[in-house]
Parts: sequence; structure tokens; C-alpha cells
Amino acid sequence: MTLEKLEERKEQLERELQENVSRRDELNKLAKEYREKRNRLNEEVKELLNKVRELKAKRDELNSKARELKAQREELYKRVDELYKKLDELRKSIDKGGRPLGEIEREIRRLEFIQQTSVLTLERERALVERIARLRRELEERKAQLEKHAEFRSLIAQIRELKEKIKEIKEEMMGYVKEADKYHEEMLEILKVVDEKRRMADEFHEKFIQAKKEADQCHARILEIRRDLKDLDKVIKALKARMEKSKEFREREELMRRAREIYEMFKRGEKIETEDLLILQRAGLI
Repeated sequence: MTLEKLEERKEQLERELQENVSRRDELNKLAKEYREKRNRLNEEVKELLNKVRELKAKRDELNSKARELKAQREELYKRVDELYKKLDELRKSIDKGGRPLGEIEREIRRLEFIQQTSVLTLERERALVERIARLRRELEERKAQLEKHAEFRSLIAQIRELKEKIKEIKEEMMGYVKEADKYHEEMLEILKVVDEKRRMADEFHEKFIQAKKEADQCHARILEIRRDLKDLDKVIKALKARMEKSKEFREREELMRRAREIYEMFKRGEKIETEDLLILQRAGLI
């Protein structure tokens, strides 16, 4: 390859080197930005998850209180049922016929549970409400008849007291449940934000990895080009040295040829100039 071609190749490599350096620096800058955005989002996720843990602790505490109250309510229901059994035994001795009051009470609770927890048609719900109302009237009418008996009145009073307590417990329990639900809903909203931020953080991480990979490829190419330039410089230097040496050789040959011509002229007695004498001296002939 000629010196000119080698010089052209060097210029080409130097341009490519600069392009890769600029591209590498640009990619590293982008990678840094992506990393910072990813880290910032991960920090935000961490803070939000701490908030979720706080909300969960509060929710669980409230649900625990609600469960404790529910257990108390269930115990009171058992006592009510026991009192109703006593009422039924007393009723049997007072009222020789009729449906047991405890059975009516349990039926009312069963129907109320269906009403509160099931999806019903308008016609079905109306029928259910009417059925509950009839059972309540029946229960109250039967109680009114039996309340004339002193022991019966005492049992009814105990039942009413327990039911009032059950009502208070239920209201308190539902207060805890509603408050716990608020914390739970807030948790769900925060978790939606967490999912979105995690998704964005993952995207920035992928962009960071890609930018870093491309930057590393540019850097590897930079090192390769620098090695090629170093090797090319050695070749160019050696070629120039050879060319310089070849030029000196040609100049020396030309000097000796001219010196021999002048020496022949000198031997023939021909007139030679001062410049010719200098050439003979340089050639070592005089």
C-alpha cells in the first residue's frame, strides 16, 4: 500500500475514532440518565411500599378488633339462643301450641342474611322483606301474649338486653370494618401506582442496559481503532524512513556519478569550477 493510501486510511480511522468517542460519550450520558430515573422510581416504590405496610398494619389491627367483636357477638347470640330454648320450654308449659320462638328468631336471621348477601330480583327481594315482616309480627304477637307471665317477661328482658348489646357490638364492629376497608382501598390505589412505577423502572432499566451495551461496543471499537492507528503509524514511519533512505541513496549515486565525470575532466586537464571541486570533496575524491 502506498504512503498516500496509508495516510488516507489513517484519516479515515481518526474520523471513525472521533465518531465512536462522541457516540460512546452520548450513550454513557443517556445510560446515566436512565439509571438515575430507574433508581429514583425504585426509591419511590420503596417509599410507597413502606406506606402500604403501614396501612396494612392499621387494616389488620382494625380487622383483628372486628373479629374480636364478632366473636363476642357470636357468644351473645349463643346466649340468646339458650334463652330462647328456656322460653320455648316455658312456652310449652304456658302455651300448648304454636311454633317455638327460637325457631322463628333463627328463621328471621337466616332470611336477613340472604337479603344482605345475595343478589335478588326486585320481586324476590319484596317477597323476602314481606316474609321477614310477617315473622317479626308473629314473634312480637307471641311474645306479647306470653309476656303476661313473670318468668317469661324476665327472659324476654334478658334477651332484649343481649340484643341491644349485640346491636352495639355490631355497630362498633362495622365501624372497624368500614375503617379497615378505607385503609384497604388506599392500599390498592397505592399498589396500582407501585405497579406503574415498577413498569416504568423496568423500562428505564432495559434502556440503561441497551445504552450501556452500545457504549461498551463503541468503547471496544475505540480501543481497536487506537491499536490500528498505533500499528499504522509504525508502518507509515517505517515506510517514510525507507523512502528517505532510498532518496539519500539516489542522491549519493547521483553525487558519485557527477564526481566521476568531474574527476575525468580534471584528469584531462579541463577547467573545473569551484562548485565542481566541492562535489569532488563531498564524494571523497580529493
